[in-house]
Amino acid sequence: MQRDDLPWWKSATGYQVYPRSFCDSDGDGIGDIPGIISKLDYLAELGIGFIWLSPVYRSPMRDNGYDIADYRDIAPEFGTLDDFDRLVAEARARGIGIVMDLVVNHTSNEHDWFRRACASRQAPEHAYYIWRDPGPDGGPPDDRTAIFGGPAWHWVEAVGQYYFAYFSAHQPDLDWQNPDLRAEIHDMMNWWLDRGIAGFRMDVVSLLGKDVDTDRLEEGPYLHEYLQEMHRQTLAGRDVVSVGESWAVTPRTAPLYCGRDRGELDMVFQFNHVSQGWDETFGKWKPKPFDLVRFKRVLFDWQRALADDGWNSLFLSNHDLPRQVSIYGDDGRWRVRSAKMLAIVMHLMKGTPFIYQGEEIGMTNVAFERLDQFRDLEIEGRYAEMMAQGLAMEDFLAGANLSGRDNARVPMQWTDGPQAGFTTGTPWIEVNPNHAEINVAADRADPDGVSANYRTLAGLRRRMPVIVEGHFAPVAEDDQRVFAYTRELDGERLVVIANFSAEATGFETPDELVGEGECLITNVAPRTAIEPRLNLAPYEAFALRYR
Repeated sequence: MQRDDLPWWKSATGYQVYPRSFCDSDGDGIGDIPGIISKLDYLAELGIGFIWLSPVYRSPMRDNGYDIADYRDIAPEFGTLDDFDRLVAEARARGIGIVMDLVVNHTSNEHDWFRRACASRQAPEHAYYIWRDPGPDGGPPDDRTAIFGGPAWHWVEAVGQYYFAYFSAHQPDLDWQNPDLRAEIHDMMNWWLDRGIAGFRMDVVSLLGKDVDTDRLEEGPYLHEYLQEMHRQTLAGRDVVSVGESWAVTPRTAPLYCGRDRGELDMVFQFNHVSQGWDETFGKWKPKPFDLVRFKRVLFDWQRALADDGWNSLFLSNHDLPRQVSIYGDDGRWRVRSAKMLAIVMHLMKGTPFIYQGEEIGMTNVAFERLDQFRDLEIEGRYAEMMAQGLAMEDFLAGANLSGRDNARVPMQWTDGPQAGFTTGTPWIEVNPNHAEINVAADRADPDGVSANYRTLAGLRRRMPVIVEGHFAPVAEDDQRVFAYTRELDGERLVVIANFSAEATGFETPDELVGEGECLITNVAPRTAIEPRLNLAPYEAFALRYR
């Protein structure tokens, strides 16, 4: 059994819900909070300990809710505050916490703060945002570009200044150097925590300490000071979880965020294992062929970095990433087996695993044929830029289909019926046509389905301290096909071995791992022993426990 003093989120399995695409209760084609409530029994059966809820705040939805117009209200297409309170209560009744998405690097340009900021330099809210006077030539202060394309500086005639927007013109950056702004955010966080939520996932948290004038945006000079203040004012003394998202964090800087004595966050989402597969010039729009050794090196480095202090988040997919079975596995012949393999490999490492909606049934990437089928602000903004850099149209479309964010955002596939059972209306984005074969109903009807594998993993994590606290040691780090490691605690050893290949593979087992044991989970046939030479089936994965 787990220790009584162990934080609850270490033995829990997280599940990300992208509300717009999860379940539509009223037929308007957009998922909503009542739809989520209707699926809580499903999530409880899956063994979920907490739900990370992508933004449901009031928003013009230029970036699907990551552009917030009111931090203390719910977007009407998602429901009401009463609906949200009912979600928290119904989830709690099933042993599930609700983790809110905290997006405080920027707001929507339709937030009341920003409207007042644009009306007068004397308005207190003007100082909530980052403004600069024109450059010597009367133009922008510098030539920085935004993440979603176009310039990062935008002119407002009424105040005679440019505002900074690192993502898009619709998402002006907040000035965290303003203590009044920070106090507003802390008050808002406490307002949600007092409603009974289980914590926060913090969007692009590494940008909060930025210094625009010195061009230190990621992990800027004030970051950890602000996170420590946030912790003191909101999180300290509460039994909640905090997860910070960062595309800049490294194994070297991670302990600064989540070290036990830092007083900042509980863990971070890092993306080193994602970006290592991107092209140096065109980024994710032209990814490199998958390299298992390179992939393992990143994940193993993170396991080592946070072995004794801090905590890892374990994931391969989310709302910003493509479907994991289409990238790291085989979404054709071996879809079911490779989906299970990926789950076994990730969930049995040290850290808290996160499932992205649909991952648990092996949902795949969608193949759009035209640009107008996409709904992602990033694709809209990046298209012209990639064309100007010389990327061919067909290559951009292929890259968008392989790596674009809409892969994760097409509707959840509940049934083989119209619109995959997601809505009775017209969905806001097209449903993947393969829902006829890949859907929750079909997978749950199969006792050997992908979701059964996920249920087993969540149960093992709740019951077995070696999975939560055991020492991690990599095995065969340079093997081009096999992903293997051990976990050890109090004389108990767990050995995880997986074939990351569509070919049968021979594996020379290190002598110290040879022996008989109990098979905890497998995606092929149970094994009762680890022999000196293993003949692994395509995408086979298993975990054995022995002393």
